[in-house]
Amino acid sequence: AAQWFANRGYAVLQVNYRGSSGYSKSFLHKGDKEWGIGSMQHDLTDSVKWAVEQGIAIEDKVAIYGGSYGGYACLAGLTFTPDVYACGVDIVGPSNVKTLLDSIPAYWGPLRNDMLKKIGDVDGDEEFNKAISPLFHIDKISKPLLIGQGANDPRVKQAEADQIAFAMDEKGIPVEYVLYPDEGHGFARPVNRIDFNARAEAFLAKHLGGRAEPAVEKEEKSTAEFPLLKE
Repeated sequence: AAQWFANRGYAVLQVNYRGSSGYSKSFLHKGDKEWGIGSMQHDLTDSVKWAVEQGIAIEDKVAIYGGSYGGYACLAGLTFTPDVYACGVDIVGPSNVKTLLDSIPAYWGPLRNDMLKKIGDVDGDEEFNKAISPLFHIDKISKPLLIGQGANDPRVKQAEADQIAFAMDEKGIPVEYVLYPDEGHGFARPVNRIDFNARAEAFLAKHLGGRAEPAVEKEEKSTAEFPLLKE
């Protein structure tokens, strides 16, 4: 992805924010209970400010792009720091942490317990969940958002994308939503990957001004659907 974006004229910054693995157990646990409004997101914000100060990035031409937790970070960036980013691309990112955990199947019980330890007690503290879940802060979103989701995602259910996309659309906040009915947690079929990448680079070109290749009609069609455009 970094090479692709660089080819389109963008500087790419991939941040190992607190909570990232591979930098010691201490660094990993610095992300505990720091989702959304804590240090994990602050590290992203600080990195953007650094890139602007260094002359690497243009202050009003920065996008936030990510998948899974990165998709959540995108939503958090647009809600909790709306002045930092010009637009965002969220791929299979959760919008409500409580409904994300509630959708975990029973046989993933140990995983759910581990996530509660890392995220915080969204089961017993409703206000904490609301504080860190972008869905409850969409009125703060002022920049365009592109959402990509797989309908068969077992980790981040389609409902996570549906609820924020439809809520934003109802309020007239700019949002584009692409759903792939035959995909899961990410896009596995090459035709769908190419399709979403084309949509993402066109979206970024529109809002940031980088290059985008013209869409090419292919014999094999993607399965892209557009829930916000359905009657």
